[in-house]
Amino acid sequence: MNALRFTAESSSDGIRERDFTLGGVPGVLWSPTATGPAPLVLMGHGGGTAKRHRAMVGRARLLVTRCGFHAAVLDAPGHGDRPRSAQDEQDVAELRRAQAAGAPEAPVVVPYNARLAEQAVPEYRAALDALQELPEIGTGGPVGYVGLGLGMAIGMPLVAAEPRITAAVFGMTWPDAVFEAARRITVPVEFVMHWDSERIPREASLALFDAFASPEKSLHANAGGHVAWQLTEADSATRFFARHLSPARP
Repeated sequence: MNALRFTAESSSDGIRERDFTLGGVPGVLWSPTATGPAPLVLMGHGGGTAKRHRAMVGRARLLVTRCGFHAAVLDAPGHGDRPRSAQDEQDVAELRRAQAAGAPEAPVVVPYNARLAEQAVPEYRAALDALQELPEIGTGGPVGYVGLGLGMAIGMPLVAAEPRITAAVFGMTWPDAVFEAARRITVPVEFVMHWDSERIPREASLALFDAFASPEKSLHANAGGHVAWQLTEADSATRFFARHLSPARP
């Protein structure tokens, strides 16, 4: 991929925000305005959203202001500022038809997410290479990953393949295509599920949690349906990364 190129920059409330592109893939990097190397958390946005979705902006602000970390996210293939392919359009149309008919979404979403992940994982690894070349991040610092929905579908094979990522927060995706990745993930994991999700069967989420090979893993089960997200989980994820990525951690 090409070199990292910053295209816009702004600062406010102690947060430096920079848009960038890498080989045509757009992303955002949030950093503390204070100088000095700090850990990096890569983030993956949900399906149908983009890099500047409020969930990404909110998590980034927590990581920067509470922990002094950097946070970065890429637009997933066919999302945000990236054009959809003909296959993307076909998959999205099939999903909308299934939703309109009240049919199960998994037969469409699982292969769609897996296809996007196959493209996105090398993009995230290239972005990590480029971001670690920045002096304020560096190559020796710890790296985390947080992803929900599509961000989890991308993040699980990424974390399984990328030894530089040493802690991860996942949640809210169909487990079918990621069990093999779960068995290869040994870093600390915080896993979030919705107990009453009308889309992802409870038993499937529990089986996926059990499949993680991580000796240190925690399960957060929240009451409510698929989109009943608990804001407390963003706080919990921030504390999780503070524990596992802080340079002061024993």
